[in-house]
Amino acid sequence: MRALRAAGAIALSLLVSSCQILGDGTSVGTVSTGVRPSLTSDIGAREHPRVVATYGGVYKDPGAERAVASVVGRLVAASDDPSQSYKITILNSPAINAFALPGGYLYVTRGLLALANDTSEVAAVLAHEMAHVTANHAIKRQQRAEAKQLADRILNDVVQDSEEARKAIISSQLSFARFSQVQELEADAIGVKTLARAGYDPYAAARFLRSMAAYAQYQSADSSSSTGAPDFLSSHPSTPERLQIAVKSARQIGTPGIGERDRDRYLTQINGMLYGDDPLEGFVRGRSFLHKALGIGFTVPQGYILENSTEAVLASNGDGTAIRFDGADVSGFPNLVDYMKSGWINGLLPESVRETTINGLPGVTGAAITQGWSFRIAVVRIGRTGYRFIFASRSPNQRFDTDFRATVDSFRQLTPTERARLQSLRIKVIKTKPGDTPRKLAVGMSGVEPSRRLQFFSILNDLEPNKAIPEGTAVKLVVE
Repeated sequence: MRALRAAGAIALSLLVSSCQILGDGTSVGTVSTGVRPSLTSDIGAREHPRVVATYGGVYKDPGAERAVASVVGRLVAASDDPSQSYKITILNSPAINAFALPGGYLYVTRGLLALANDTSEVAAVLAHEMAHVTANHAIKRQQRAEAKQLADRILNDVVQDSEEARKAIISSQLSFARFSQVQELEADAIGVKTLARAGYDPYAAARFLRSMAAYAQYQSADSSSSTGAPDFLSSHPSTPERLQIAVKSARQIGTPGIGERDRDRYLTQINGMLYGDDPLEGFVRGRSFLHKALGIGFTVPQGYILENSTEAVLASNGDGTAIRFDGADVSGFPNLVDYMKSGWINGLLPESVRETTINGLPGVTGAAITQGWSFRIAVVRIGRTGYRFIFASRSPNQRFDTDFRATVDSFRQLTPTERARLQSLRIKVIKTKPGDTPRKLAVGMSGVEPSRRLQFFSILNDLEPNKAIPEGTAVKLVVE
């Protein structure tokens, strides 16, 4: 589990051009930026090992590597700077992400490759990231951030009116956020043009943006109450704005239907690729988290969606409750009560701390209140490790306590048979037969609750859930 591995914190938020939206690091193609050329390469080389470590290492898969490598040469030749060299890495992460570092270091996750449905969509992502490099966005962003930091310090130190200083700092934050957003929109426009010059479908960028938006909504526990309002402090523009620019850029090139997509060959190349969590990190199966190596598991109540993040296992529901599960070394404490009261919890209510037993394992529970949040905490001990559950809510109610108790009570050690049966999820590509529909094929999906299989299948394959699928169409299933 990521939470139980010493994943180093990565201070790259300014240098990384991150795009929420290759394989072996081979050089495929230096750029005149006004910055000493070796500086950008030095930055990329210095940060590369930290990026790889943070995202679970390099993912090795011959098919996925070929799928990426097949587009790189064409994109470089069609880019604004064909002399720029690139080092492309596929990261072993289920997250849907791609980003760039100075010096031509490009990264794409296997999670993004799994969501893409053809070569042109992968090419659209890479063209966008190449645009960040050729436009020197990371260095410009760092320079702007340094100037903002200095200005904020002056405001805090010099301006006597604290309210005026606060307003000025907020204005500065919005200005910097918009600066970053403009960079993303610029990279979108450049990327579409590069995509078309390389012979790929220029509408692929808009198509993949829609897939990413649909997947993000699928992952949200409260998708029904989403307002769609953009986060103005986000480094990325809202998806509708990006979609409009992507479609407009594509229409300036031609009507839909032009350019290469290459769906069948691309899906054949990622057939068998690992999907979801790496076995070393544990598995999310519907509402359950299971870890084969550690031999532990737990289940969250109906309505919660689990996510195995880089720091912990997280979950949330539509009522504003958040859950964090991780592990800590408790070997220095004679008992869990002493550990609970050792100072790692702000606002702990000492009288709430109680020893307990969870499925035969020693445990302790407690509560805390701080900064308008209410917390319920439980620690279950196995050997030297304390497995920690933290529930948080601004508006705790009876369900908050019930869900906490049910989740903690579900924590258990897996039997040898259960551990042996746990298998990784993989992408399986099939060709549809006469009469196949999304609803019929979704039944064969693994790793997701039955009630969400149709939605998951439709998003993963960019298909309408209630529309017949033409015979012979290549589609992706997720199977054990």
